[in-house]
Amino acid sequence: MTAPKRAVVRFAGDSGDGMQLAGDRFTAEAAAFGNDLATQPNFPAEIRAPQGTLPGVSSFQIHFADYDILTPGDRPDVLVVMNPAALKANVGDLRAGGVLLVNTDEFTKRNLTKAGYEGDPLAELTGLVVHEVPMSTLTRGAVEPAGVGKRDAARAKNMFALGLLCWMYQRPTEGTERFLREKFARKPDIGEANVLAFRAGWNYGETTEAFASTIEIAPARLPAGTYRQVTGNVALSQGLVAAGRRAGLPVFLGSYPITPASDILHELSRLTRFGVTTFQAEDEIAGIGAALGAAFGGALGVTTTSGPGLALKSETIGLAVMTELPLLVVDVQRGGPSTGLPTKTEQADLLQALFGRNGESPVPVVAPRSPADCFGAAVEAARIAVTYRTPVLLLSDGAIANGSEPWRIPELDDLPRIDPAFAEAGGEAFAPYRRDPYTLARPWAVPGTAGLEHRIGGLEKSHQDGAISYDPDNHDLMVRLRQAKLDRVDVPDLVVDDPGGRARTLVVGWGSSYGPIGAACRRVRGRGVPIAQAHLRHLNPLPANLGEVLRSYERVVVPEMNLGQLSMLLRARYLVDAQPVTKVAGQAFLAEELEEVLLEVEAGTMAATERNKMAAAVAAARGEDTAK
Repeated sequence: MTAPKRAVVRFAGDSGDGMQLAGDRFTAEAAAFGNDLATQPNFPAEIRAPQGTLPGVSSFQIHFADYDILTPGDRPDVLVVMNPAALKANVGDLRAGGVLLVNTDEFTKRNLTKAGYEGDPLAELTGLVVHEVPMSTLTRGAVEPAGVGKRDAARAKNMFALGLLCWMYQRPTEGTERFLREKFARKPDIGEANVLAFRAGWNYGETTEAFASTIEIAPARLPAGTYRQVTGNVALSQGLVAAGRRAGLPVFLGSYPITPASDILHELSRLTRFGVTTFQAEDEIAGIGAALGAAFGGALGVTTTSGPGLALKSETIGLAVMTELPLLVVDVQRGGPSTGLPTKTEQADLLQALFGRNGESPVPVVAPRSPADCFGAAVEAARIAVTYRTPVLLLSDGAIANGSEPWRIPELDDLPRIDPAFAEAGGEAFAPYRRDPYTLARPWAVPGTAGLEHRIGGLEKSHQDGAISYDPDNHDLMVRLRQAKLDRVDVPDLVVDDPGGRARTLVVGWGSSYGPIGAACRRVRGRGVPIAQAHLRHLNPLPANLGEVLRSYERVVVPEMNLGQLSMLLRARYLVDAQPVTKVAGQAFLAEELEEVLLEVEAGTMAATERNKMAAAVAAARGEDTAK
C-alpha cells in the first residue's frame, strides 16, 4: 500500500502582510483540487499591533493530504516568514529538515532589533533547508506594468509568496487569478498588480535552480457528494438557517459583536433572503433579550457570544428556563478569564454553560467537534430547543470557529424534521403549563392567538394555569419538572472507537479536542499499542450508556483545554478515576503532545504530569529555575 502524502504549510508575517488572505487562497486551491484539509489561522488581538514586533505576528497554517486528516497539523513542513518577528515567533515549530522561505528584504537592522535579534538569525539556523528570497524587491519589479504606487506594490508581496507555494505544490492558479480580479474589480490596477505578483512567485519557483522539484499531493478519496471549504462559524450559520427551514420558522439573531463569534452575525446578515433577521444590539444583554422576545413571538431565537459575553447573558438564559421558551445560545469559547485572549482558543466555559445561573436552571449543552460538524450541531441544538421548549447552549471555540475543512453539503430533505407544534385554541380553557406526556414540554403559544392568553415572566408559575405561585410544593414540583424535561432529551448512546476491543485505556474528549485526540490515537495504535477513543457531542444530558462505557476500561483519560472541568464532572457523577490532561495556552492540543501523554499512561508514568505542570507554574511565580 502506498503511504499517504501530506504537507503542513504555514504563512507568517506582520498583521498587515496579508497572511490570512494568502493562507485562505492556498486553502481554496487545495479544496478545489480535491485534497482533504484542515486549517488554523492565528492572529493578534490588537487591531494594529506595532509593525514588525512579536505581538503583531499573524500566521495561517494548512494541513492538506490525499487521505483523511483530523488536525491542522503539528509542525509545518514549509514555513514562509515575511519579517524577523515572524521568524522568531514560528521557527521553533518548524520540523527538523523543514523548508524555510524568508523574505530577506525585511531583515534590516531596525526590524531585527524590533524582534529582539542582536545579529543575523539566519546564519545560526541548522537542520533546515533555508531559501532566502528578496520577495519585496521581486514584487515591486513584477508589478511595475500595473502602474500602482509603492505602498500598493509592497502589499502584493503576500501574493508573490502564495505563487511560490502554489508552484511548489502544483496548485492550480486560475482560481486565484479570478479571485483577485473579482476582489479588486473596482480597482483593476491593484487587482492586476496582485495577479502579476502571484505569477512572479510562480515563475520564481519555476526558473530558480535552488528549488529542485515540485511536490504533488493527489486528491483525497472522500465519500461522493458536493463539497465546499467551510469555517466553523460559516457552517454554524448555515446550520441555523437549515434548522429554521426544517422547522418552518423565521430565524432571528440578536447579537453583540465579539471575537471570535462575530463572523456568525456577518454570515447570517448575508442570508436574509432565507427568512433570517439579524439585529446588532447595543450590548450582550440586549442581544439575548431580543432573541428571547423573538422566541416568545414564534421565531427561532438565536444569540451569539464569546468569553465574558456568556456571563452577561446568564440572567436572561435563566428567564428562558423559567418561561420554557426555545432559545439557542452560541458560545464561541476563547481564552479567559475576563477579556483574556480574545483571538485564542480555550474550552473553559463548560461549567459556566452547565451551572452558571442562579437557582436550578438546567439547560441542554451541545458541542461540535470540528468546523464542518458545526452545521449538524446547530441543527441538533435547534431540534432540542424547539422540541423540548428550552434554551440550549451550543459550545464552539476559537479553533473550530476560525478553522476550516471540507464540508459535504447535505440535502435539506435529509435533515431531521423539526415540528414546532404551536398551541391551538380549543374548547377548554388554555393551560400554558400542561405538558406533553413524552417530552414534558409546555405548549408554545404565539402571542395574539385568540384563546391562548396567559401570563409569562420570571416569577414561578403554577404548574398548569401559569398564574404566579409562591406555594412551596408547587415550586418543588416545577423545579423537578424542568429537570425531568431536560433528562428526557433524547441523546444517542456514546460510540467507542476501539479497534479489536483490546484497549485498556479510554480517551474521552469533547469539542475541538476531537481532532488531536483522534490523530494521537492513530499514532499510538501505529506503535502497536491498543487504545480506545470516545467523543461527547451532548454534554447535558450525557449519553445514557456513558457510565457503563467508562467503567469498562481500566483507565480513563480526558484531554481538554481547561484545568479539568469535564474530568471533574465524570469523577463526581460516575465515580471513575478520570485523569485530566490539560492545556491552557490559548492553542489547541498537538497530536504529538497527546501521543506522548498516552504512551506515558500506558507506561504508568502519567500520574505526575498534571502535578508537574502546577509545580512549574508555582516555581515560575517564585522566580525559581524550572529547568533544574
